[in-house]
Amino acid sequence: MRVAKWGNSLALRLPVSVVEALHLKEGDDIEVDIAGERRFEVARSPSRAELLARLRKHRGLIPADFKFDRLEANARD
Repeated sequence: MRVAKWGNSLALRLPVSVVEALHLKEGDDIEVDIAGERRFEVARSPSRAELLARLRKHRGLIPADFKFDRLEANARD
């Protein structure tokens, strides 16, 4: 792969092997994470349906009397 200029940004073209392995198509969202000093990982972003399925797994696991306190959750020591 080679880095190319695209407007004020830099871009990579993904090889067909990566596109096929991740079942990507034009317009798909991907996640790029730093995996080491000179490495990165590319992953397909989960779809809305996949995210909802993950949330549904947790349904009923929160106690009925649980109260979320935004200020407490964001408190800093």
